[in-house]
Amino acid sequence: QGQLVESGGGLVQAGGSLRLSCAASGRTFSTAAMGWFRQAPGKEREFVAAITSTGPGTYYADSVKDRFTISRDNVNNTVYLQMNSLQPEDTAVYYCAADLRSYSLRYYYIYGMNYWGKGTLVTVSS
Repeated sequence: QGQLVESGGGLVQAGGSLRLSCAASGRTFSTAAMGWFRQAPGKEREFVAAITSTGPGTYYADSVKDRFTISRDNVNNTVYLQMNSLQPEDTAVYYCAADLRSYSLRYYYIYGMNYWGKGTLVTVSS
């Protein structure tokens, strides 16, 4: 079984930045599409961003486009989410996800992925 472990969450003021990391182990995640999702209190989990196995392809939710950047390092089996210009509405538990099926990134935006981490909390204060 594979494992995804997120880190980098915390408390930040509005307008600040954070970088989340997700360390993947136990499976060939270098060939998987990877993504970030989030769940705010009282809301359903939503898609944030995804990246193809080789990295050139990315897809973002409209709410984070031009503020967040997803990237990956297949040598170190790590995926990152650089979050800039954070706002209180970005407060959520952020989940790393992976999927070994060869679907489009838009598919994962709609349907989610099939491997999940346990999440890291990001709190943005106003």
